[in-house]
Amino acid sequence: MTTNSVLLEVKNLSKKFPIKGGILGRTVGHVSAVNNVSFSIEKGKTLGLVGESGCGKSTLGRCLLRLLEPSNGEVFFDGQNVTTLGQKDLKNIRKRMQIIFQDPYASLNPRMTIESILSEPLEIHHLFTGKNEKRKRLRELLNYVQLPQDALGKYPHEFSGGQRQRICIARALAVQPDFIVCDEPVSALDVSVQAQIINLLMDLQKELGLTYLFIAHDLKVVEFISNRVAVMYLGNLVEVAPAGELYGTPKHPYTKALISAIPVPDPNFKKERIILQGDVPSPMNPPKGCHFHPRCFNAKEECSKNYPGVDHLGPEHQYRCYYPV
Repeated sequence: MTTNSVLLEVKNLSKKFPIKGGILGRTVGHVSAVNNVSFSIEKGKTLGLVGESGCGKSTLGRCLLRLLEPSNGEVFFDGQNVTTLGQKDLKNIRKRMQIIFQDPYASLNPRMTIESILSEPLEIHHLFTGKNEKRKRLRELLNYVQLPQDALGKYPHEFSGGQRQRICIARALAVQPDFIVCDEPVSALDVSVQAQIINLLMDLQKELGLTYLFIAHDLKVVEFISNRVAVMYLGNLVEVAPAGELYGTPKHPYTKALISAIPVPDPNFKKERIILQGDVPSPMNPPKGCHFHPRCFNAKEECSKNYPGVDHLGPEHQYRCYYPV
């Protein structure tokens, strides 16, 4: 249910990609990358999104911004249905919705100076009236991400990975957005640099009132930065809960297995590991019923027949499982 505090609401969002085959390249089937996903994010909060590689996290993030067109479902941003907007209205709302990509080495044009990279969104959206105003905004962006002013005249190859990611963050901030999809923004960085970028994102959130969808593999990073956490498996959300509750008392067997795999920095601490059997099924031919049941340590016969609906545990915690452990 939409309230004044909810900035982004996703309803039954799905994304299917065609499978081409034969000499003529006809469509012979579809891969369901995102399947009937629903969630919401409150203003100024962070929703962490975790799951194994290939489960649909990045596809979901791109669908929210319509960098990929959803196959079904709706995305409401500040009460406005993004999925029905024409190109002109979509361009206007994209000033408020931005993305930070995973690879800072691939997401910056090596032939453009940092000044050109940061100026481009300002020029596209006509956010300055003269060179002095533009220059002032560029200096402000560098201050936000703690880079020196002489960075404007340099090229991406002159910076480290962490500095490049700061430039990507500055580019996302250029149009003064309200919501940012952080698509694994620290996975390509060293651990010490990861901490710096995470702290920077949290400081910017407090200073600018930003709302994040934070996509990551590292569950400890997600726990640190997120208010709520969503767990994704093979295109489906299997559990959504406040961070403290999900990490303290996970309900879904898949969530339990993920959390049991988090390393503990104490060699004397004995922790029970839940080892999942087999590999993640192919999204081209997912199992019938609950997609997780072939690997689930608590699967029952009913799990192979029907996919369960969302059970509500209180106002926040929801999960999809017939037989929670």
